[in-house]
Amino acid sequence: MDATSDAGYDTGSGSGPTADEHGRRWGRIARHPSGWLVAGVVGVGLVSGQTATGPGPVPLLGAAVAVAVYVWVMRRVAGRTTPETARQGAGRELVLGGGIGLGFILVPVLLLTVFGGYSFSLAGHGFVSVLWATVMVQIGGSVTEELLFRGLALQALEVLWGSRVAVVITSLFFGIAHLGAADATLWSALAIAVEAGVLLGAAFLWRRSIWFVAGVHFTWNAAEQLLGIPVSGHTPEGWFTLDVHGPAFLTGGGFGLEASIVPVLVGAAIAVWMLRRARRSGGIKPRAHAGR
Repeated sequence: MDATSDAGYDTGSGSGPTADEHGRRWGRIARHPSGWLVAGVVGVGLVSGQTATGPGPVPLLGAAVAVAVYVWVMRRVAGRTTPETARQGAGRELVLGGGIGLGFILVPVLLLTVFGGYSFSLAGHGFVSVLWATVMVQIGGSVTEELLFRGLALQALEVLWGSRVAVVITSLFFGIAHLGAADATLWSALAIAVEAGVLLGAAFLWRRSIWFVAGVHFTWNAAEQLLGIPVSGHTPEGWFTLDVHGPAFLTGGGFGLEASIVPVLVGAAIAVWMLRRARRSGGIKPRAHAGR
């Protein structure tokens, strides 16, 4: 009788991994950069898909929910802190980023206007209604895109392969993501990869703030929309109507300013300046252990 009891006990002990072992295994998978990257992209992507083009303040509310989802994934799934979404100093980062983004757009627009490539006329749309719609849509788009590309993708790839490789990969994907826009070409995708992907990646490495890169992104797109310039191939209602004169390589053609060589050169120059500042402040990191 004792022998039977011992045999039954031995059989049960070899039945397979325990619940604790399964939990530890899934925990390791979730805390791997690829694990929390996928979780974050799914969560933030679902929020963005449901709210980005919604009416009224829906994109703004969607941006707030997306930030909450991002913070939850990073803290509960990845086991990481989120200083990049800190409330303290957020206003300063938004204003600083917004100023750089506005300057980045106005300098090429001014140059193209002075040399005859662009001319503007009043569109006749309501001033307040256009401003409201622009702010709501561009806040939603800029915040969610920066959470996806700089908050999640860049930081996950940075852990795996370091900051420089992370910026290159996220920049290429940022350009590819815009190939589906109207009038998009391989050149427009490459232009966006440089002037947007590299610039915004460098901005994040320098300031390590989602608010800063979202500020750059927001004023950039909002200024284009208000001036009547197509935003990545899309032409929403603005305060002005744009007339384009000259070769598409200089003006951007139907895709808009982002396919012009002028902002590519301006954006590359700003990105180099930011990368230098990031290197001095220790913002450019080597490859870390994937499990961190």
